[in-house]
Amino acid sequence: MELKWLLYVTLLALGTLAVQPHDMDDENDGDDVVDIEDDLDDGIEEVEDSKPETSTLPPAPKVTYRAPVPTGEVYFAESFDKGTLDGWILSRAKKDDTDDEIAKYDGKWEVQDMKDTKLPGDKGLVLVTRAKHHAISSKLSKPFVFDTKPLIVQYEVNFQNGIECGGAYVKLLSKTPELNLDQFHDKTPYTIMFGPDKCGEDYKLHFIFRHKNPKTGKYEEKHAKRPDADLKTYFTDKKTHLYTLVLNPDNSFEILVDQTVVNSGNLLNDMSPPVNPPREIEDPNDQKPEDWDERPKIPDPDAVKPDDWDEDAPAKIADENAVKPEGWLDDEPEYVADPDAEKPEDWDEDMDGEWEAPQIANPKCEAAPGCGTWQRPMIDNPNYKGKWKPPMIDNVNYQGIWKPRKIPNPDFFEDLEPFKMTPFTAVGLELWSMTSDIFFDNFIICTERAVADDWANDGWGLKKAADGAAEPGVVGQMMAAAEERPWLWVVYILTVALPVFLVVLFCCSGKKQPSAAEYKKTDAPQPDVMDEEKEEEKDKGDKEEEEEEGEANGEKLGIDADVGSASQEEEEEEEEEDEDRKPASEEEETVNRSPRNRKPRKD
Repeated sequence: MELKWLLYVTLLALGTLAVQPHDMDDENDGDDVVDIEDDLDDGIEEVEDSKPETSTLPPAPKVTYRAPVPTGEVYFAESFDKGTLDGWILSRAKKDDTDDEIAKYDGKWEVQDMKDTKLPGDKGLVLVTRAKHHAISSKLSKPFVFDTKPLIVQYEVNFQNGIECGGAYVKLLSKTPELNLDQFHDKTPYTIMFGPDKCGEDYKLHFIFRHKNPKTGKYEEKHAKRPDADLKTYFTDKKTHLYTLVLNPDNSFEILVDQTVVNSGNLLNDMSPPVNPPREIEDPNDQKPEDWDERPKIPDPDAVKPDDWDEDAPAKIADENAVKPEGWLDDEPEYVADPDAEKPEDWDEDMDGEWEAPQIANPKCEAAPGCGTWQRPMIDNPNYKGKWKPPMIDNVNYQGIWKPRKIPNPDFFEDLEPFKMTPFTAVGLELWSMTSDIFFDNFIICTERAVADDWANDGWGLKKAADGAAEPGVVGQMMAAAEERPWLWVVYILTVALPVFLVVLFCCSGKKQPSAAEYKKTDAPQPDVMDEEKEEEKDKGDKEEEEEEGEANGEKLGIDADVGSASQEEEEEEEEEDEDRKPASEEEETVNRSPRNRKPRKD
């Protein structure tokens, strides 16, 4: 905290330094300097007086939690605020084709409060263990049938410990006679899989649905295109995020995170592989003819290698013009045995062989241009041409790239309503994770957007409000960061105080013009009077020049001109006398108005 107040005092001091040069330019501004310094001292005293005794932040406003309640018809809603797993079924299945040690779905689930929760009483479903298979599911109030209403799936996830490798997606389990939630596993048929998944640096937000081929009756997974948004923050910030899938009867879909659309599209156009297969396919039995020529260019068959083409000429040759530098030590090796090296005491010549001192650079070569046998440097061979090849020419027999012919697709079908998927009757979480304490909360499945939004506002919205109330502002975050890393104070001073200092310096460094009140303290003429006098002197000089020209012209023009000139001179003299009297009267009037020359009033 001492550093924080030091920053405030530094800012005030810099402001003082910027103001003082301006005030020192005028000797008559001494009173102003005293006033500014007094104000600065008062400001520093106020800052010191307002300095808090402790660094504790004021208590954050309290947000009271209340369990969300659906505001309309829902197929499934779960907030876990009862504190139990009532209605949820833990799987006791085993994965096929997996070692017995890890094949069991023995991962642990619990209903707990979130770590560092800001909402006491808000509970959720927590994946407790790591490196285990987890599976849990619950029945819907009634099966969801895809007809004329949208499907909205929404829930919250918080990776409380971050996430290394694992998922947090939900599966909407298909309505089938074989469905047994007690044996829920990875092969259990599902209609939709939706939610976040991450391994390594691959951040995904799945939307997969299983589409039934109307001709074969087989199911095929259709994956939505990857979103363009950066998803990394949702996995790493350890905050609760709201995931929403909206699927409409017109085959359009939207994927939202924290009520913001991050992906959207159409089931017919934006799934991979496409819902509908192509009308035509390549004939698998078609084969390229043996004489089919796919070469656009071929070597010129008529080209002949020139007689002077030497394919054996080397690419590099010795520079015959090079001269050995003076002082080159031909008899000195580049490396010599280290004279200071000693054989280790535990050296066994029978096991390790004959000991040899390590090689070091020859110290005699340091001052010389080189040591050892001198060799001419290599340069490019101007006569080198390499191996001769005939030039390439257009292939007159070129037929293009061969492709098999197209035939009608025997498996073609056209499903224009992929929204009408297999009904589902349960929601489940079947996950493997290398990270523990994944928090799930506030599941809802419904058909009305308003119902889902109300549910989100009463659940995730409260969490967001509580987190926002508890978080410090921008200044608080900067102060907290600087307390952990004191060097940040230097950055703050350079980025905040320096611009303030420059602004004050440039805005206030100009010299002040004396005010009218200061002129009234003396009998000196004010700037407007001085300017008038200068203009009158200039006009007088111009008139004198005109008089001289007039006299010269009068001598040439005769008596009449002399008479006219004389009369003109008399008029000009009268005007000059009037103008001379005018500023004098103005000066007298100014002096008379001065407080020191004002006569006392007689009562």
